[in-house]
Amino acid sequence: MTGKHSDSISMPAAEVLERSAKLSDRVYADIVEHILKGDYSEGEKLPSEAELARMNQVSRPIVREALARLRDDGLVRSHRGAGSFVKRRPDRAMLDFAPLESLADMQRCFEFRAALEGESARLAAQNADSSAIQDIERALQRLEACIHAGELGVDADFGFHLAVARASNNRFFSDTLLSLKAQINFGQNLARNLGLRRPGHHLPEVQEEHAGIFHAIRQGDSERASQRMREHIGNSRRRVFEG
Repeated sequence: MTGKHSDSISMPAAEVLERSAKLSDRVYADIVEHILKGDYSEGEKLPSEAELARMNQVSRPIVREALARLRDDGLVRSHRGAGSFVKRRPDRAMLDFAPLESLADMQRCFEFRAALEGESARLAAQNADSSAIQDIERALQRLEACIHAGELGVDADFGFHLAVARASNNRFFSDTLLSLKAQINFGQNLARNLGLRRPGHHLPEVQEEHAGIFHAIRQGDSERASQRMREHIGNSRRRVFEG
């Protein structure tokens, strides 16, 4: 077959999906940038899907994907028939710790972690022996010590999640976390640096979520452990944009 559509028809499905994801990331970052700069202020209606598609030279499904992720991040709210509106303007200080182009990829990492670690927490509640429970508790105590010392605690944060993954009794969960350590630390570093700007609220809130995960695992409540882990990672994703 010849003609302008032949390349897209012959393109492997995985490559099509990857290209779509990259385009969605670009639209996502563009809208975040406009919100940060104040071009779209809180409560203001965003341009229509058709207009955003034209501005970014992409299709409307690509724009919808970007808007869906912005809703998950708590930046945008949408009303059927009325369009999408800015819900929150993030703290520009986050750009002191993370370049704008990295935000979309980091949020995808949070999305993946919610699925991965939700399952590892569920299995940890089912399979953890007394030694594994003690390891998670010690990791929780290290995090508590970091809060009292006013330390960032990124390594301790990762250590808690790794202890939960190891308690699943399936090495592929811990191996996957270790393979993603750089990306995970990037998100934890950003969230905790911003959290130190309001230490009386942010870090204790995170620690309470960690404690909830630990207690569910210790009690052997697999469904609650999974739910608490997913909620924690979802909250961490949204906290990136809290001002």
